[in-house]
Amino acid sequence: MSRLSFFFKRLVRMDWHKMWKMTAVIQKRSGKGRVALLADMLRCGIKYNAGYMDYMIAEMYRLNDDQKRSVITRGISNGIVRRMNDKAYWHFFDDKTEFNTLFAGEIGRKWLRSDEKLTEEQLADFLSDLPAVLFKPLEGSSGVGIEKFERGAWENDLPGFYARIRGMGDAVLEELLVQHPDMAKMCPTSVNTVRVATLLGDKQEGIVYAFLRIGNGKVMDNVDQGGMAARVDLETGTLKTVAADKAGNVFEKHPMTGTPIIGFQIPYWEEVKALCLSAMRKVPQMRYVAWDVAITPDGPKFIEGNSFPSHAVPQFAAHYPDGYGILTEFRKFIDV
Repeated sequence: MSRLSFFFKRLVRMDWHKMWKMTAVIQKRSGKGRVALLADMLRCGIKYNAGYMDYMIAEMYRLNDDQKRSVITRGISNGIVRRMNDKAYWHFFDDKTEFNTLFAGEIGRKWLRSDEKLTEEQLADFLSDLPAVLFKPLEGSSGVGIEKFERGAWENDLPGFYARIRGMGDAVLEELLVQHPDMAKMCPTSVNTVRVATLLGDKQEGIVYAFLRIGNGKVMDNVDQGGMAARVDLETGTLKTVAADKAGNVFEKHPMTGTPIIGFQIPYWEEVKALCLSAMRKVPQMRYVAWDVAITPDGPKFIEGNSFPSHAVPQFAAHYPDGYGILTEFRKFIDV
């Protein structure tokens, strides 16, 4: 799909009311007039496949043309996915039960599919030694529908719990991971995961970027659930930038725990890299995958792999103080 075709397709589907409200936010932040901003947004939409959310998150209103060319907008990200990932193989990542089966060694925890075939007896056996579980809908993304259940939810009323989860739709129940104590110091309410993107590129192969996703009071660390993210130095595994959330708020310390962001060391970093670099070859038809990795006291474990990696976190303006975005890293691997 050409950039112009993508632009007009997005134009037809655009939420104009939300775009207008977003423009008011950008106008307040930038100090620029709305007409000038709309004209620049239109230009960025045609030239860089940038939607209004791309424009705001990457703060494209403050960038020159050379810097704008380095932003991974939605259109550019979609193009990379279509080029790198054979859709016939997406199911290994999109179906949580297939992913957990294929990457059983990298998952390292108990899980159970909850569908019409599940019996109370099977559920009781699965829950027998678990203090808590996560409920993950089979369909969905961005952490939507994921719930945490403590043992008290089923201990005295298993039939009621069975009816409850079956009423919530088909899902995967997973043993709750215990994160490394250092990771809990950042935010104890969520398992704070590292998103590591691997790329089997035409020029080179390996890790193209990594970000630590950090919760902010909820059970999920996802930025669409109020979480934040900071960029990871690929050599050392330390955080090299402040954290930022999707609304553009910036944090030098975690607002709940006071833990400093820049310089925070991710435990088992070499093992994290090795895990992802090994896994990226299991389905070679999927050349661009974003892995979500939890750090436990015993080492890294996969949460999931993403066949269609989100482009939001890798373009947060706070992660690129010089204005040059993540496409400078992608271009080491592929022509973009």
